[in-house]
Amino acid sequence: MQVNDRVTVKTDGGPRRVGTILAVEDFNEGTMYLVALEDYPLGIWFFNENAQQEGVFVEPYEEGA
Repeated sequence: MQVNDRVTVKTDGGPRRVGTILAVEDFNEGTMYLVALEDYPLGIWFFNENAQQEGVFVEPYEEGA
């Protein structure tokens, strides 16, 4: 996933939310994504862990899914 890709993000206790990636930062343990959401148009950071599926918060958006 890269800047300007549409994605969904997992948030605490609610349905996945659709947003747009503004920035990407890679780390040894995973990747940070700055994602613009309707409530956070300037972006909010989400971290995807490399080794744990439970630690994946940002996924590609699939139209109609």
